[in-house]
Amino acid sequence: MNHFQRALELAERGRGKTGDHPLVGAVVVRDGEVVGEGWYEYEGVRHAEVVALEQAGDAARGAVLYVTLEPCSHHGRTPPCADAVVAAGVARVVVGAHDPNPAVDGRGLERLRASGIDVELLDDFAARRQNEAWRVWKSLNRPFVTYKAAITLDERVTVPGRRWVSGEESRRRVHELRAASDAVAVGMGTVRADAPRLDARDVGAARQPRRLAFGRGPLPEGSELEQRSGPLEEELRALAAEGVQSLLLEGGPTLATSFLEAGLVDKLLLFVAPVLAGTGPPFLGDLAAPVELLHCHVEPVGKDLLVEAYLREP
Repeated sequence: MNHFQRALELAERGRGKTGDHPLVGAVVVRDGEVVGEGWYEYEGVRHAEVVALEQAGDAARGAVLYVTLEPCSHHGRTPPCADAVVAAGVARVVVGAHDPNPAVDGRGLERLRASGIDVELLDDFAARRQNEAWRVWKSLNRPFVTYKAAITLDERVTVPGRRWVSGEESRRRVHELRAASDAVAVGMGTVRADAPRLDARDVGAARQPRRLAFGRGPLPEGSELEQRSGPLEEELRALAAEGVQSLLLEGGPTLATSFLEAGLVDKLLLFVAPVLAGTGPPFLGDLAAPVELLHCHVEPVGKDLLVEAYLREP
């Protein structure tokens, strides 16, 4: 494992604990030896760079700092990390990704370079992906939207005579996705047809996501879903203001097509089952124009295949 990969690994230790902060990991290396490590966990704790530099002590002077995200340059709940890096006498800084927060957005890198520090910005996909939801939330003022669907090889969302399209392993993965999301949503058509619960079950979820229904008309009696009936863009801005950074969209083709046409989907997850349905609704309606997909990845999940793709750079 190289030093930057180690920084990414350290950053993951803060997963689920950072609140409105991003995941950040840092490693200080002097003469090829690791002399300091740090990661961010929760409000009130010093940032990853500061923890790693304090661990390194005098060995930080003339060293290389590997950090997954651009060091901040502004006074927030803690002093600027860029100032701490400069004060420590670090000679070189390798940064995984720039910080899209308008309060930072390049200023941290400028602060380091202005102090004579050699700075390398990797613009690393893994580093950007690690904070994909936070990056969209900060830069676009809306949640990061993932559209998930279980489909057949002929792109249908139902299979005659079967309750489920995908297998047990895929369904468990969906519950894990719900547990990791701030909110889960469907459209009113799905609510009326299936009465979905949308909670995360049997995966040890530390918390449950908010469960939403987009659309008009009354919710069925006894429904525990939260209805959002305004324009999609406005509802997403409102959710973001309420702290919702990630939204898992599980609706049918009508809702999915509406989100895609509005340019509001960031990631696509398709659980493709090895079956031809032969009939039934497709997972998407007609789109006005083709949609290019980025960073496509395919992995087996039980007997199914999970296709992951991005609609924009994270």
